[in-house]
Amino acid sequence: SQQGCDPFAQTQRSKLQHRRARINQQINKEMRMRAGAENLFRATSNHKVKETVALELSYVNSNLQLLKEELEELNSSMDVYQNDSESISVPMIPLGLKETKELDLLVPLKDLISEHYGEEGVLFEKEIKEFMELRQAMRTPSRNEAGLELLMEYYNQLYFLDSRFFPPTKSLGVFFHWYDSLTGVPSHQRALAFEKGSVLFNIGALHTQIGARQDRASLPGLNQAIDAFQKAAGAFNYLKENFSNAPSLDMSAASLNMLVRLMVAQVQECVFEKMTLLCTQHDFLSRLQLAQEAARVEDVYSLVHQTMTQAHVKDYVPFSWTTMVHVKSEHFKALSHYFAAIALCDCPAASDAELPEQEKAFIQFHVTMPEGPSLRILLQDPEERRKLGKAHLKKAIMKHEEAMRIHGLCKILRKMDILQEVLSFAHKRSLSKYSEIDHEEDFFETGDAPDIHPKTLQKPEIKSPNFSQVKVTDLFHRLGPLSVFSAKNKWYPVRRVHLMRGENGFGFTLRGDSPVLIAGVIPGGCAAEAGLKEGDYIISVNGKDCKWSKHAEVVQLLKSTGEEGVEIGVITLQGSEGPKAADKKAAAMSSGSGLQKSNKENSRKSLMNSKSASTLLVWSKKSKRSKKSTYSVPFTTVGDNEAMY
Repeated sequence: SQQGCDPFAQTQRSKLQHRRARINQQINKEMRMRAGAENLFRATSNHKVKETVALELSYVNSNLQLLKEELEELNSSMDVYQNDSESISVPMIPLGLKETKELDLLVPLKDLISEHYGEEGVLFEKEIKEFMELRQAMRTPSRNEAGLELLMEYYNQLYFLDSRFFPPTKSLGVFFHWYDSLTGVPSHQRALAFEKGSVLFNIGALHTQIGARQDRASLPGLNQAIDAFQKAAGAFNYLKENFSNAPSLDMSAASLNMLVRLMVAQVQECVFEKMTLLCTQHDFLSRLQLAQEAARVEDVYSLVHQTMTQAHVKDYVPFSWTTMVHVKSEHFKALSHYFAAIALCDCPAASDAELPEQEKAFIQFHVTMPEGPSLRILLQDPEERRKLGKAHLKKAIMKHEEAMRIHGLCKILRKMDILQEVLSFAHKRSLSKYSEIDHEEDFFETGDAPDIHPKTLQKPEIKSPNFSQVKVTDLFHRLGPLSVFSAKNKWYPVRRVHLMRGENGFGFTLRGDSPVLIAGVIPGGCAAEAGLKEGDYIISVNGKDCKWSKHAEVVQLLKSTGEEGVEIGVITLQGSEGPKAADKKAAAMSSGSGLQKSNKENSRKSLMNSKSASTLLVWSKKSKRSKKSTYSVPFTTVGDNEAMY
């Protein structure tokens, strides 16, 4: 079975979580003190008491401020996840995993198995424990492909848990407890949707950590980082589209929207780094391309910054994240102007042969056309190129300085010397270029360079999770085929019927596999005498369990009975008695089971994509839309295997 990391190893991450929990407790205590003091302040008319209380309130408030700052610093410990490579890469923002409490399902599941399935709960202890071990391992996934598979396996297993043990009308009575990824604030819900959503969130978060750990100084590392951040965006997007009304802030639509945009921006930044790495030619067109790629990165980070400063998100997102995103948008804007200047000043003026191609590229390069001479003159006159280049550098230097200023406002980022190094290196590079092209005799006023039109050669993709890549077997397979033995179906207790074979056989027709259905009962025949009814399912023959048996196997068992007759165990689904039972059954099969109306994931049709025992679910939208459950196969392909016995 799959293993998590050693949960007892005091990893950086668990140390963080303990410190977080402690600070949260202190914050709660201070909040209670503040509430008490405020009530007293309002209630008392005694001037002296009011003064004392006011003093205590100011003390509590400053304490709260300090605690929140400390928590803020913990919540943005990006360095825990960064890679150890020597080369400089700008840090990325990874997300911490949501933590959860242990969950004991032994008693509730055993009770449900005996109440609902009429089986001995004790006989399923092994399966229940196996499920709980999987959940325990999933709490501490390793930060690699194996950790992702473990989370996927658990997520897929929840499909079966839902189908088997969560009836639409009744709660299992257990609470799922999860902590907010950013603040550590606990939430709990009875709905399995909260468990599914939290695991999905962790799949996204784990991808962000894998992305942040890659060595982006190499092409393979960059491609892996791009892949990881695209998959993170896909997981958060899937969560946003399929789950709603989550009790914790990190899973609110506003937060998820912000996270998707943040991941897309990080992908775009990796694409820029990739282009820089691949750009071995230092010609005019390649440099224009780099300037446009940088402008594109600035564009997406500006959008993230806007999203982070919106009402529902602003107080929740760590200040260091908002600052980092703001710094990056200014930094990449500076880089776009720097590369524009380099293209103009370091590349020779266009020859007549190169002119058409350069003109075509340059016409779409600026957001608005630069003032001054025509494009043709500009591209062929070194002095005009220098003038415009100088204007771009002036703008680049202003933006570098702005990036450094914003960076300096955040205590946490000031400690991240890597970022500081990158910013000051870029700033110095632009300054030295400026002084190199600046002539003492320049009497012209350096104009204002227009911004660069954002454009990328590789658009980020939002890659939805591919749940079918991790195959799982239903742990509770022994309860019988899900088409019948599920939480949403109810059936009458098993009837044991003794049948003798008459001269015309048993007097019934059978149809389908796993479980085999009695499709018709001949009036006055042996089956009718014994009390068998159309729509009954055969679940045992002579004590042998037949829930999963194929048609031919059941027929074989029936045929091999001698004089003494045969004992058949059958069940009748409630609500399916009477004629046309099978058709009703088929209709029942294709109806969905809404666990929580607000939760689209559950109120859509839950479908299995195969009728075999080891079926694995595919929760993709396509399978959701198909109207007929593949479990109703036995009812649709009848003609050939329905026979009289």
